[in-house]
Amino acid sequence: MTEEVRGRLDIEHRDSALLVHVDGGPLGLFGNDIAEQLDQLVDRADADPDINAVVFTGTHPGRFVSHAEVRWLQKGGAAVPPVGVHGASTLARAARGVNNVGGMQAVLGKSPLWPAVQLERVHQTFLKMNRSGVIFIAALNGSALGLGAEFCWANDLRIMADGDYFIGQPEILLGIMPGGGGSQRLPRLVGNHRALMAILSGKPFTPTEALEIGAVDDVTAPEKLLDRAFELAGYFGARPKSSRAAIKRAVYFGGSSKLEDGLHIERSEFLATALSKVGQELMLDYMANTDASGELPLYQPGVFEQVLEHGNTRGAGASTRQEQ
Repeated sequence: MTEEVRGRLDIEHRDSALLVHVDGGPLGLFGNDIAEQLDQLVDRADADPDINAVVFTGTHPGRFVSHAEVRWLQKGGAAVPPVGVHGASTLARAARGVNNVGGMQAVLGKSPLWPAVQLERVHQTFLKMNRSGVIFIAALNGSALGLGAEFCWANDLRIMADGDYFIGQPEILLGIMPGGGGSQRLPRLVGNHRALMAILSGKPFTPTEALEIGAVDDVTAPEKLLDRAFELAGYFGARPKSSRAAIKRAVYFGGSSKLEDGLHIERSEFLATALSKVGQELMLDYMANTDASGELPLYQPGVFEQVLEHGNTRGAGASTRQEQ
């Protein structure tokens, strides 16, 4: 009988970023150990003002994360009697209510509620990634299926190695469906119909196909994968962390809401950034630079490119008039 995998995350510091090697054992699986360590990592990176980006890559040759550990899924399902959608919905809502209560495994570990609590935790971890000012990047050194793909969709950027690899949602072939967010996140990346056809068929995308439809953001040679990931980590990580968090929340949560609700989320996040210390400092600096140069900094030749590289407008274009 197959033993339960004891996975782990191996973490390296790279300046203002973390490189995280996802070790799912000899088969590259995503199990509960990785889920719990990932949750702790997201909290740690989000709370640390010196961490701007996290890059994930796999330790298995040719695989990023193979898929969820099937034993983990099957054991959870075996603990629960068959229920319909309404009964499952009740379990899911109850799991949400107890998810933030510590020390519940001893009480619920053998109850029908525990699998739902574990699933809720995975969803909440991915949502914390979406709320965070940290830029999360999946550097796919190989293939990713099921929960491995869903983990990728939860990242902000996906860079995939070119080669005989694939990424997708094959759950229907096991008589189930995506459970880690695939039916919701993939449509937001590639469109409803394309996602529906992929999930219904169970057929994965090649790197080229994934890039063409927007399921990944870049495809590169395997030997250049981490360099490209850290290039993007530095580029996006140079922007103010509080602004990154506000923008991610507005897009991830406002963009899928009704327009009126989405606009309310945007207004709230905008006001918070405009009143923040960093926002006030940069706006005052921008106005001072405009007064000093007699021109708006972002409209001065070459300044916009410098600002994009630097990550903010501090000091931008201030010397133009003085040099004339």
